[in-house]
Amino acid sequence: MERLTDHPQDAVTEVLRAVKVHSTVYCLSELHAPWGLRIGRDAAAKFHLVLEGGCWLQLDETPPIAISSGELVVLPRGNGHTVRDQPTSTARDLNDLLRDEPADEDARLVHGGSGPLTRLLCGGFALGDTLTQAVHTLLPTVLHLDARATGVTAWLEPIFGLLEQEAHSSTPGAKAIFEKIADVFLTQALRSYLVGAEETGVLALEPLLDPPIARAVELIQSEPDREWTVTDLAREIGMSRTLFTRRFRDVLGEPPMRYVAKARLGRAAGYLATTNSSVYKIALLVGYDSDASLSKAFKREFGLTPGQYRERAATAPVLAVRDTVQLSDR
Repeated sequence: MERLTDHPQDAVTEVLRAVKVHSTVYCLSELHAPWGLRIGRDAAAKFHLVLEGGCWLQLDETPPIAISSGELVVLPRGNGHTVRDQPTSTARDLNDLLRDEPADEDARLVHGGSGPLTRLLCGGFALGDTLTQAVHTLLPTVLHLDARATGVTAWLEPIFGLLEQEAHSSTPGAKAIFEKIADVFLTQALRSYLVGAEETGVLALEPLLDPPIARAVELIQSEPDREWTVTDLAREIGMSRTLFTRRFRDVLGEPPMRYVAKARLGRAAGYLATTNSSVYKIALLVGYDSDASLSKAFKREFGLTPGQYRERAATAPVLAVRDTVQLSDR
């Protein structure tokens, strides 16, 4: 299978070029343990970038995720969640906290006890209008990126360094700088993930022209670990099994369960390209019960083991920063 960069003018490339982020920084938080912040669900996509220290992020009824310095968590669908120094720490609603302890004009917030420091950049973002639905459909509920991982994301380090430098600076205008740098950082991080996921061809634009099929694709992409059946998918979108199967094949050129398999492997490729997570952990995230079962399916699809794919991704070219966001264009 050829990589995206072998066909620079195809529709997939156009999707990637359309990923332009406009971010809003809620706060640069200096948080001393114990601390906890609760962010409610709304339509805005959200992100947390750990500049120093570490914390835990948890969505409702899901296990907490450990986040370390240099790591970015993106919540494309604006899900409600909690971030805190430890999974058991009490959390305050962020809006209530900002009302009682307002951040300064540069969005700096100091909160917590007297324990170890975590410096966290929190914000929301919107994608450019072009193909926004296509991009959102292809992203998981929680996207965890290792900004300092070796390989394909190594180019993020200079941008991360700028954010760290600004976080330690007291120069006026920091909030505007945070937002401009975050635009580039988020844009490139999202595009790197999508480049990895593109390997299986799941960046199809055709479903957008058929709302029921678009909904089925969104369900598959948002819950790749669910044990999907054709009957389940047809029921979810209110169609008969026979009609759904025929319509899905007409729109996407393949049966639903083949698409489910490709979506899972595409998600795995995205994680392999942008994180240092173990193959076992990635397998569970994308719906396989073991690293062996993922590895077998992955090699059958790509001709490479997950480890070989990760090594190749580490040396593969990525789309240049200059193609994403101009810092002066806000």
